[in-house]
Amino acid sequence: MATWRRDGRLTGSQRLLCAGLAGALSLSLTAPLELATVLAQVGVVRGRARGPWAAGLRVWRIEGPRALWKGNAVACLRLFPCSAVQLAAYRKFVVLFTDDLGHISQWSSIMAGSLAGMVSTIVTYPTDLIKTRLIVQNMLEPSYRGILHAFSTIYQQEGFLALYRGVSLTVLGALPFSAGSLLVYMNLEKIWNGPRDRFSLLQNFANVCLAAAVTQTLSFPFDTVKRKMQAQSPYLPHGGGVDVHFSGAVDCFRQIVKAQGVLGLWNGLAANLLKIVPYFGVMFGTFEFCKRICLYQNGYIMSPLSYKLTPGVDQSLKPQELRELNKFFKTGQLKSKKPTL
Repeated sequence: MATWRRDGRLTGSQRLLCAGLAGALSLSLTAPLELATVLAQVGVVRGRARGPWAAGLRVWRIEGPRALWKGNAVACLRLFPCSAVQLAAYRKFVVLFTDDLGHISQWSSIMAGSLAGMVSTIVTYPTDLIKTRLIVQNMLEPSYRGILHAFSTIYQQEGFLALYRGVSLTVLGALPFSAGSLLVYMNLEKIWNGPRDRFSLLQNFANVCLAAAVTQTLSFPFDTVKRKMQAQSPYLPHGGGVDVHFSGAVDCFRQIVKAQGVLGLWNGLAANLLKIVPYFGVMFGTFEFCKRICLYQNGYIMSPLSYKLTPGVDQSLKPQELRELNKFFKTGQLKSKKPTL
């Protein structure tokens, strides 16, 4: 489901910058909950006090408060290439799924978004694996000194394919993710008892949080197995801290159910769900603030602190067209040969 409607008053680079900054800030503020989720999935906290806060408190006491943000730097760095690849892939899939009349169904749109997300995740997958390795390691006795050192060490010790260990779970997890998105979308009008085009900003925010909760819950078992496969390594202390021994993805599913029951596939779900509202709340707020700054810079609004429109400015013009029009009023010359109005 789309978080924001595309605004033609922003350039492509401005949209990417706004989304990247919003994502980086929301990731940073919810990083301790992400750490708790990953540690619970891998099994590092098994046998100790459980709950969303147990892993974080244990890391705080042993490694210090800075350790709560382990792996966050690489998570933020991968946002920009991941967003760029996802946007490009989404456009290609939309063209592929559009019929001869230029229409695309909602299911096709959801599938395009899911496939684009899957493509971007596969392309940037090594950074996700490195994030998991940095999270599970002990900062007092680190196996990796940073992002580049982790990449080179894994490549030299375990080979190139080790950087893509567990990537198949990303493909499999896209199926329940897409199904969950469609399930939520089809029932929005029943939930709010009104048409989708009349939803308020608060309702749209609630829709995004609801969709995230449903889709992440349905695809969480695949994510759990993926995290265990990412963390497992004979070159790390205690094999990366993984709580079950397995030889592949299918065997990992089997060993988790055998040792912990079916619910073991959802270890860490509570911490993951707790971060949804603050994550998207910060993302919405930051994106809108950055968007206002860009609109003010482009000349569409009077102040970055509000959406008060600039008098006499045609809001349907694109940024390049508006700049050419302003230059025309100043110099009496247009660079573009195409009419701007």
